[in-house]
Amino acid sequence: MRLSHLFTKTTKNVPADETARNAQLLIQAGFIHKEMAGVYAYMPLGLRVLEKIKNIVREEMNTVGGQEVLMTTLQPRDIWEKTDRWDDAKVDNWFKTKLASGAELGVGLTHEEPIVDASGNYVHSYKDLPFFTYQIANKFRNELRAKSGLLRGREFLMKDMYSFARSQEEHEQMYERAVEAYHKVYERLGIGDRTYRTYADGGIFTPRFSDEFQTLSDVGEDKIFVDETKKIAINEEIMTDDNLAKLGLNRGELVEKRGVEVGNTFHLESKYTDALDVYYVNEQGERRSIIMGCYGIGVSRLMGVVAELFSDDKGLVWPEAVAPARVYLVRIGGDDAIRHADELYEDLKASGIEVLYDDRDERPGAKFADSELMGIPYRITVSDRLIEAEKYEFTPRNSGETTELTRSELFAKLG
Repeated sequence: MRLSHLFTKTTKNVPADETARNAQLLIQAGFIHKEMAGVYAYMPLGLRVLEKIKNIVREEMNTVGGQEVLMTTLQPRDIWEKTDRWDDAKVDNWFKTKLASGAELGVGLTHEEPIVDASGNYVHSYKDLPFFTYQIANKFRNELRAKSGLLRGREFLMKDMYSFARSQEEHEQMYERAVEAYHKVYERLGIGDRTYRTYADGGIFTPRFSDEFQTLSDVGEDKIFVDETKKIAINEEIMTDDNLAKLGLNRGELVEKRGVEVGNTFHLESKYTDALDVYYVNEQGERRSIIMGCYGIGVSRLMGVVAELFSDDKGLVWPEAVAPARVYLVRIGGDDAIRHADELYEDLKASGIEVLYDDRDERPGAKFADSELMGIPYRITVSDRLIEAEKYEFTPRNSGETTELTRSELFAKLG
């Protein structure tokens, strides 16, 4: 992409109504646009980041056998009444609406009921099980405190997956496979070393412990206690001697930390399948309950977490796996610099390297500042000064150390 064609612009001004570092930087860099508190639109470069995170999540869910679907945002009242979750006293952060006829509808908060209702058309025999199904779609929650930028929103992008198993043993195996897939997602995003499987309250989903995946951060809303040897943690909300004993944790070995929840998994048992009358018939012709699990990852929240953790006083510092481009190409000088930069731009694209080409008629300082604010992993500078020597300036964003490389050395660096 040529920067002269990009309709968004960077700004030096920090948004007055944003206190969260992730939102400040993403807005300044032109990655997102704030519609209202807790609601953000994704601009071209921000959408690239979001899509790359989605694809990492998608690939790992597919690896464990997940089948992708796309469920509806509008949900009928009756299926939620069957599971006793329509009442606001049971689930208090609903958005609800009405049809012209007066019929009430729910606006996509979570999808246990709809996915079970849909699966009931296809699941009848033991031969139809087990399976995982998932979607990546917008969710809507009537948060009382929409704050912290992308970390807590009223509209957000989420991956929710559901497992359907024939027995408790089969469910437990599927559950642990999903947990392992989560760890792989976080490793690929560069946050695996600071993300802990954390035991927590099952809330509206299950009477069992749930598993949260908490990424250590000073901006985290949750207080967790980490066993650094076992690489697991417990949420403060269930920090009792009885629960510590159940989990085999020693209070004296736990370290208090703050975390941002970047995923969660729940044991649903047969609560939703039984309530919606979805069963299977086993080999003996007997009707049996289907055991479920559900698995959520906040995709847009992950974008905010990565922006918080990978940034400095100059701007964003995206990991290569999710950066909107790998190279920020700067040209400085006259006709020769333009010609050489244009040729390098085409060659980089032909080599499969994503490049953002700063071809604007701007001062060098402004171009360098934008490259740092946008957080592109590598900056390459084509200048009149180096053309005669047939060299380019190469500057990794994470170190800021500039070296002069020949063309062959440059392409070798980029692999």
